[in-house]
Amino acid sequence: MTAPEPIRIAMWSGPRNISTAMMRAFENRGDTTVVDEPFYAAYLATTGLDHPMRDAVLASQPTDWRIVAQAMTGPAPAGAAVFYQKHMTHHMTPGVELDWTTACRNAFLIRAPEAVLASYTAKREDVTLADIGFERQRELFEREADRLGAPPPVVEGRDVLADPRGTLTALCEALGVSFDPAMLAWPAGPRDTDGVWAPAWYDAVERSTGFGPPGPEVSSAGLNDDLRRIADAARPHYERLAAFRLAAAPALD
Repeated sequence: MTAPEPIRIAMWSGPRNISTAMMRAFENRGDTTVVDEPFYAAYLATTGLDHPMRDAVLASQPTDWRIVAQAMTGPAPAGAAVFYQKHMTHHMTPGVELDWTTACRNAFLIRAPEAVLASYTAKREDVTLADIGFERQRELFEREADRLGAPPPVVEGRDVLADPRGTLTALCEALGVSFDPAMLAWPAGPRDTDGVWAPAWYDAVERSTGFGPPGPEVSSAGLNDDLRRIADAARPHYERLAAFRLAAAPALD
């Protein structure tokens, strides 16, 4: 007897959002297994970019996007009912075909570009508009909206932090899975499912045990001229998706 098809959730984010915390939340469910940025090595191999721990990333994953896509549409690891896939939008370089995404329930995690840039440049000094994935995120969103005939689920990172239960409840409902209170808290520390790049990027999430409160808003006034130009170019793409962001579900009495 063949195993039932898993519910595959592809969560599309740019860097320096709460994407890893969201992965933690889903991994803490009893019915879910996760994968962390499975196209990262293929992206680095294609672009030749020098990212932290580049050699380790290239050695840890397939560098052929076709092999990765096949795994994303196959059985969930350990036969889990839900297969949560944390994806970076900019990893979908022009040569990557996107037909595989139709096997997933695609959702989009957004953050204001000014905040993304302030966080990103603390880890990696050089940055371009393409590096933060806003254009590609909008393209993926529009493609999925056209396929569905309706906007796919969008969540704003600050909304998750401000009301984790309400926002995750709304997200789960939109994805057709039940909300699990276990998504709200998890044990601190690294995970075997984290990418090998975790030491360079995941220090804050490894200390976390749940979603913290949203930090102060970041404005373009705190950015230098070059970063401000990137933020200005990214903002229309962010605002397009933000217009469809899910409202938190009301608290139950």
